[in-house]
Amino acid sequence: MNTLLFPVILAGGKGERFWPLSRKDRPKQFLSLDGSSRSLLQATADRLIELGGGWDFLWVITSSQIAEGVRQQLPDLPVENLLIESEGRDTAAAVAWTSLEIKQRYGEDAVIGFFPADHWIADQKAFAHTLSAATQLAASTAAIVTLGIKPTFPSTGYGYIEQGEKIGSFNELPAYHVNRFTEKPNRETAETFLSTGRFSWNSGMFVFRAGVVLKELHTHAPEIIEPLEQHGPDIYPQLPKKSIDYALMEKTTLAYVLPVDFGWDDLGDWNAIERLLKTEETPNVELGTHVGLDTQGAIIYASNPEDVVVTIGLEDVVIVRDRNVTLVVKKERTQEIKQILKILQSDSRFTDLL
Repeated sequence: MNTLLFPVILAGGKGERFWPLSRKDRPKQFLSLDGSSRSLLQATADRLIELGGGWDFLWVITSSQIAEGVRQQLPDLPVENLLIESEGRDTAAAVAWTSLEIKQRYGEDAVIGFFPADHWIADQKAFAHTLSAATQLAASTAAIVTLGIKPTFPSTGYGYIEQGEKIGSFNELPAYHVNRFTEKPNRETAETFLSTGRFSWNSGMFVFRAGVVLKELHTHAPEIIEPLEQHGPDIYPQLPKKSIDYALMEKTTLAYVLPVDFGWDDLGDWNAIERLLKTEETPNVELGTHVGLDTQGAIIYASNPEDVVVTIGLEDVVIVRDRNVTLVVKKERTQEIKQILKILQSDSRFTDLL
């Protein structure tokens, strides 16, 4: 049984909901958002190379626009382990291409794990224990293993996984067949999910053998895998833009879930900073110099230590000062930052702000 894991970092995202700090030349995965000196990409690589195998077994797939930045951030990554997409086509194409490359080099029984570059993990030891279990399951079974995060509140921003029949335990962790995936639900549905005890958050982390996922892609997403096999990555711009969830996970009968709890956040928007850094002793989360009067529940970030943010009478807002842009938004509306970016893109005066 092959129990060596080949981890792959999905590093092609734009991180638009962290604008203005995240921009084209400095996307979210290049930022340090937890107060440490390591970027999200570097922290992801750190914990994955600790799982065994070292740099020679770590892969990264990213976009051509930020490939040079990835090289600078991860100088120890072998050149041949960096796959560069000519055009972003979402995660299904990324998974298909990388799986083909790893299969060609290591064979169809190679166990591959896919990990977004922008996740925060609290307990590295528990994370490693979980990945060992997922690798064992994937190596011994025709399985596409997902990591389901134990929900701590009825989130409407995450997808959910419903566990079905238990199929056994791996590394002392129970594994279940997946009954169904559900996209972001409304509040009432999310509360119902939590009350059953059968649902996990969909972390977007997957483990499987190369041959298993490629066979399933042939069944459920031939429009992606067949052109790649026939023409290689040159066909990339012509591939359909689909997520791996939509293209495969919602259709396959080989999906299994390991419900896990190692402290996790997907750092999707500015509110994630509060989840990571807020303490009961402080009224606000401040990453920068802030002078406030009657301000509470605020998230304040200033990239220039000489900049001072002054507030009076504000509550539940996000204020971000970076270079020549200041963003002020209610915390409940941070998802709408993407809409602002579309407005900026349509006006030539603001192209330098993107």
